[in-house]
Amino acid sequence: MPLDSVPRRVGVVGFGRLGQSLVSHLLTQGPELGLELVFVWNRDIGRMAGAVPHSLQLQDLTALGERHPDVVVEVAHPKIIHDSGAHILHHANLLVGSPSALADQDTEQKLREASHRWGHAVFVARGALWGSEDIARLDAAGGLQSLRVTMATHPDGFRLEGALAAAAKTPGLRTVLYEGPVRGLCPWAPRNSNTMAAAALAAPSLGFDGVIGVLVADLSLPDVHVVDVELSGPPGPSGRSFTLRTHRENPAQPGAVTGSATVTAFWRSLLGCCQLPSKPGIYLC
Repeated sequence: MPLDSVPRRVGVVGFGRLGQSLVSHLLTQGPELGLELVFVWNRDIGRMAGAVPHSLQLQDLTALGERHPDVVVEVAHPKIIHDSGAHILHHANLLVGSPSALADQDTEQKLREASHRWGHAVFVARGALWGSEDIARLDAAGGLQSLRVTMATHPDGFRLEGALAAAAKTPGLRTVLYEGPVRGLCPWAPRNSNTMAAAALAAPSLGFDGVIGVLVADLSLPDVHVVDVELSGPPGPSGRSFTLRTHRENPAQPGAVTGSATVTAFWRSLLGCCQLPSKPGIYLC
């Protein structure tokens, strides 16, 4: 069944595991859903050879407006959002696959300004964050006091920078690499903090400075990403607080940054944002 009566033109930025999956879905299932793939861009153009029709390969990201997309999906790296997010919003709605980019306050501000200037929405994929709607509702109702997200996996699954990269090379069986505000983690783990960044966006009363992120290297987890979410509300009349803990185990190929279930969730995020109105602002999807 089509999403609506108006075809949606979709561009994909990035051709790693997520990008390849999205392109495949768009080429095989897109037409019956009213979705048309209009371009694919990747930093290494050669990676698309034989997998993406040449007519769909975009050589220059600054020329994306020539393809007239309705929504552009970023599944590359936070740097794309830093450098090109505002430009994309000039032409289309933006689905962000690297929400860690929004930990940079200047980047978030530029996206908000461009969104309002051009009337396009910034959608943020929830990725591996389980229960994002419930977190958002609790936060909006004033019932959220603390939120903590722990991600654990084998160190081969990390793509870290700076001091964290060195720490991950010589871990014990289970080593806490970082524990603190999510804003401080994102620059050092831009590809491994997206779940935590999504949580910070789901809970704006806490945000990147109030949501706590914990990154754990665990040698006993070669083929799974484990995400634990813990939250609590303010004390009630009895003195007790509402608390919730979720534990998510996402199978992953050894050394992979993205778990299997996250790939499926991202396709659903794209379908979801294509059914939402284009209005200024930042929204989880």
